[in-house]
Amino acid sequence: MIQKRLTKPLEQLQGVMAPISEALEHVHLKPSQHPVEAPNVKEDSLKRTSHFKCVCYGIGKFASCVIACSQLAFLLLFLEKLQVRTIRDTGKGNQRKSKWLCSVSFFFLVQIPRSHCYIFDPLFNEVEISVLNTLGLTVLSENEEGKRSICDEPTIFYMIHCGTALYNNLLWSNWSVTSLSKMIIIGNSFKGIEGKLLTKILQKDYPYVAKILKGTEEIEFPQTLHYMDIFNDTAFHWFPLQKLKELPSETWTIQEEPHYSKSEELEIIRSQRKQTPPFLGQH
Repeated sequence: MIQKRLTKPLEQLQGVMAPISEALEHVHLKPSQHPVEAPNVKEDSLKRTSHFKCVCYGIGKFASCVIACSQLAFLLLFLEKLQVRTIRDTGKGNQRKSKWLCSVSFFFLVQIPRSHCYIFDPLFNEVEISVLNTLGLTVLSENEEGKRSICDEPTIFYMIHCGTALYNNLLWSNWSVTSLSKMIIIGNSFKGIEGKLLTKILQKDYPYVAKILKGTEEIEFPQTLHYMDIFNDTAFHWFPLQKLKELPSETWTIQEEPHYSKSEELEIIRSQRKQTPPFLGQH
């Protein structure tokens, strides 16, 4: 029954994918896998699949909420249709492992198997967890509060309408030039967060969001009339290597774990026990 409800949103969201794929071509992430050598290449470009990972937080109770259902539908469409140019090689230079690479250009296409998409929301019930498992997604068993290290694996985080603390925690868990340059965050606009909060509050309560603003590139999520309340204030964020390197060196010296007072409106559900930042292979 729940899976049938996903059909209509999937059909309606098809048109959103084209501008998204085009926008994400600005993101140049070095994939974790390399193309397999082939002696016979007839095409001008060589396409190879690169297995990135995806992590989804806070999608909500999709069995009863239309907005959450549409966000889940887009996630499935995103995993299926996403095609992003991540590497282009024109054959120039002398660092080649085989002669055939010297005469072709190639690029990787990002394709994320559903089993490489990790998903969690503390509000999921048993039926929703069962549906997600049936869909082939990997349901996390613990509340990470966003404190997940990518462990050098290029990763796309899908976090629509999550609390600012969740983004702050995620940035802290990956607070290095190397890690941040391999991440994409689809979620609340960082520019929007900056505009809504006083500077002193942003710097005090969400210091990692505040410090990364100058190292961030952001593209607004394409808006459609039917989905204004579903993806409003949503943007794609990535962290270009050159921009990160240009940040002051002291940006990276302080790496204290975020702590929040009980009075703060975090808009996240806290974990019931203390835990260290998990790795992508743990679930």
